[in-house]
Amino acid sequence: MLVSIFLILIVSLGGFAITYLIEREEPLMWRVFAGTLIGQSMFATLLFAFSFVFGLTIVSVLLAAAIALSPVFLLRDRERKRAFQIDKEKAIGRLQSARAAKLLPFLYYLGFFIFFVMFFDRAMMVLPDGIYTGGSNNLGDLPFHLGIIYSFADGANFPPQNPSYAGAKFSYPFIADLGAAAFVKLGAGAREAMLVQNVSWALALMVVLERFVLRLVNDRLAARLAPFLLFLSGGLGFLWFFSDYAAQSKNIFQLLSDIGKDYTISQEFRWGNSLITLFLTQRSLLMGMPLTLIVLGGLWGIFAAEITENMEQRNELSIRSFFTSPFFLGLIAGMLPLIHLHSLFVLFVVTAFFLIMRPAIRRDLIVFGIGVCVVAVPELLWSIIGSASRATEFFSFYFGWESSQSNIVWAWLKNAGVFIPLLLIGLYVYGRRSPDPEIGKVSKKKHLKKEAVAAAPDGKRRANLLLFYIPFAFLFVLANVVKLAPWEWDNIKVLIYWFVGSIPFVVYLIALLCKKSGAMRILAAAAVFALTASGALDVWRTVSRQHNYRVFDPDAMKMGERLRLATPPDSIILNAPTYNSAVVLSGRLSLMRYTGHLGSHGIDYGEREKDLKQIYRGGPQAAALMEKYGIDYVLVSPEERNTLTPNEAFFSRFPVVAEFGQYKVFDVRDRAQTF
Repeated sequence: MLVSIFLILIVSLGGFAITYLIEREEPLMWRVFAGTLIGQSMFATLLFAFSFVFGLTIVSVLLAAAIALSPVFLLRDRERKRAFQIDKEKAIGRLQSARAAKLLPFLYYLGFFIFFVMFFDRAMMVLPDGIYTGGSNNLGDLPFHLGIIYSFADGANFPPQNPSYAGAKFSYPFIADLGAAAFVKLGAGAREAMLVQNVSWALALMVVLERFVLRLVNDRLAARLAPFLLFLSGGLGFLWFFSDYAAQSKNIFQLLSDIGKDYTISQEFRWGNSLITLFLTQRSLLMGMPLTLIVLGGLWGIFAAEITENMEQRNELSIRSFFTSPFFLGLIAGMLPLIHLHSLFVLFVVTAFFLIMRPAIRRDLIVFGIGVCVVAVPELLWSIIGSASRATEFFSFYFGWESSQSNIVWAWLKNAGVFIPLLLIGLYVYGRRSPDPEIGKVSKKKHLKKEAVAAAPDGKRRANLLLFYIPFAFLFVLANVVKLAPWEWDNIKVLIYWFVGSIPFVVYLIALLCKKSGAMRILAAAAVFALTASGALDVWRTVSRQHNYRVFDPDAMKMGERLRLATPPDSIILNAPTYNSAVVLSGRLSLMRYTGHLGSHGIDYGEREKDLKQIYRGGPQAAALMEKYGIDYVLVSPEERNTLTPNEAFFSRFPVVAEFGQYKVFDVRDRAQTF
């Protein structure tokens, strides 16, 4: 773990320096956490490039880390050095003047840090009787990510092939796992590497989201509420929980200590809680979302800026245009294709709308787009050309997202709960609310809180923010009428950005109610409860260690270790198409793994699955097919025996390279033994 932390700190210094190229007014805390994310993104992207030349070796890791650190020299520039000194003095001043009330923000961030450590500690647990996960939805995703990490760290997987579909280019966004593989290469455990990454990204997301909301609605209470709404998101499942409570004899504490099911994701509910169904399972989104919010914050600054220059001069491209914050912001966004592709799609939609709605900022948007293309186009070309994923599977008409079999209004009410009604009210209130008439009289009336006054939107801010929200509303509509991924549920990768873009209006409304009379404050508390209760139940179920789900048994762990020692790194192994094959832990490529993952990535696996079954049946055709796919080893374990009934008499002709319990691996490289 110390190796992971040390390397993250090193590359974060470079990311910290980069923040001074994209934002001028952000505080030191934002720069620290945004810099952590930017630094890790740069490091892993550079590592991807260097690994084509040197493989994933210590040389590649050190080169990538050195270049990711190099932007720190930007702080030697007089202007940036002065800006850093000002930020540092402000931060020190806040700490030195800390009183009881000022300790609350510290406790707020500390509380989230402890919470994230407790939650992501449950992502992977190595126990004496196997490898477990504490998240019911992580049962298939954990081995998927482990397979990627080990294929980079212990296999010869450069140029990257799909570890679950040997021979095919790996076009899934894998940068998050490549970074973890670098830590493993330096001696860290996979569990510790993922834990440190997950916690650092979640903290970055929390801080960046809080600042993003503050910039939009100019209300600190609203900004502090925003992370709670994202991380404890859920629908009306808490009503079903109370129904279950009423139907049995346990008291509320007994029931909370043994919650038998999820209340945000099931046959009844499809939205899920963001931590449980997205950030724990989809590490690429956990890395990609805060990076996207950093870029969206920069785009908001461009969109809402006062335009005082002559339009002709403002929109004239010049060499100097490429040394401005929009260009560097574009370079950051350009890393998204291999981090989280749907996030790049969201930025494309937002930028297109901005260009249409506000042509006066077209120069900045063009410069931003050029910055994106510098990094994104090579990545996209590499991942698309020769990919096994079919592009046609990623876009088709599909009405209603997960509500196609029921009433869409009722489906969204169940899944989002009171969020959409509060959003509509928040949009109306924000659009109609006039500036506080007491603005300008604060010095005469000390009882008025500055934040409450600042929160009153003027006409220009109102118009800007309502226009800013239009592309997010469009994303919601789009995700309800077309399928943006082979598996329709994966539209949530876009819908979650509609949710994040809507949060500012919901928390603005709640903060406004909190500043009113006692009855309004009770209403605000009820709204927060309704928005977070279902998600809190599912998160509590995970954090409180109520359920462990075994992913690998001890024999599978031993077999994985044995395969690392007994087989070449570039070996292709045949195993049953399941998510938790022992081959995952070896770092070796599988001819084919879990069909659910392959289908969700747009891969047509039908013919290969048919051939896999034929090989396990044995005979001359099996030998020919093993030759066709270049299979080196064949695994026979309880999974293969239960689902494929392998011809063990046929495979017994080959030497056994490893055997533990009911696990056995045959070396089939010498096909002549079949005759």
